[in-house]
Amino acid sequence: FLGWGSQSSKVQIHHNTWLHFPGHNLRWILTFTLLFVHVCEIAEGIVSDTQMKSRHLHLFLPAIMGFVAATVSIVYYHNIETSNFPKLLLALFLYWIMAFVTKTIKLVRYCQDGVPFSQLRFCITGIMVILYGLLMAVEINVIRVRRYVFFMNPQKVKPPEDLQDLGVRFLQPFVNLLSKATYWWMNTLIISAHKKPVDLKAIGKLPIAMRALTNYVCLKEAYEEQKKKVADQPNRSPSIWLAMYSAFGRPILLSSTFRYLADLLGFAGPLCISGIVQGFQDTTNNTNATEKNPSNSYLSSEEFLRNVYVLAVLLFLALILQRTFLQASYYVTTETGINLRGAL
Repeated sequence: FLGWGSQSSKVQIHHNTWLHFPGHNLRWILTFTLLFVHVCEIAEGIVSDTQMKSRHLHLFLPAIMGFVAATVSIVYYHNIETSNFPKLLLALFLYWIMAFVTKTIKLVRYCQDGVPFSQLRFCITGIMVILYGLLMAVEINVIRVRRYVFFMNPQKVKPPEDLQDLGVRFLQPFVNLLSKATYWWMNTLIISAHKKPVDLKAIGKLPIAMRALTNYVCLKEAYEEQKKKVADQPNRSPSIWLAMYSAFGRPILLSSTFRYLADLLGFAGPLCISGIVQGFQDTTNNTNATEKNPSNSYLSSEEFLRNVYVLAVLLFLALILQRTFLQASYYVTTETGINLRGAL
């Protein structure tokens, strides 16, 4: 609610989009990882609870609250970034500090109780300590770069030229990571196209980074660098291929990485299905659940991955992630191809 109430930004832009704070993508990746670890913590608590005759809500209720808090934090950050009011990030910074301290205390207690490193609950707590520490570092970096707390002269942020032009409606470079992955920002255009045919005016201008002149200048500068390198070597001529790689190699490498990750996640389906079939075969030999002491109800990673419900959820998440990486690879490849063709 504080985020929504801070929409009176000092930086006026025409589009309802984001002026990214430093570490924007890293923050989203860390938060998504934190949400996944919370899901694993919830599942571990529920699986441990089902092995006992009485209910022990403390095994999974704190994890559920942590999941809700992490979700609220990303919504809160989204609204703070939309309004470009970084001072409100101090509340989020304090939350990361408290979460880091409490998880560290929990990890130290596990060490004092002699919980082995191989137990899943110990590993999950250790990973959360690392994630909360990294999120603290991201907030410190925002303070350092934007200079909005302890500095006399805060950094003045000017919105990109594309966001100041009402004719530019291609907002893919300026939206957050989740909207990029799902193309959520295109819903307005899709809905309007469903109601009536769209024309060039509705589509808008190309952003500056995708215009042929911009990419031509980028490729020309890379080619001039190749000329300088071979100037002292009369037997060599400048290579247009090396110039293209220098100018557009980074997005091509990113696209390849996305494709490799998608192909690796393709192995998750057969492995999870094999584990589910094996789990159903083993249920006949484990029909009688034994009661455990709540203080010693620790699952190992191997026991956790034998649970068929856990494998079903992992299969679902792996397929979602695989398709996300695959379409991201297609998008970056297509965009880079258009830019390179315009440059040539």
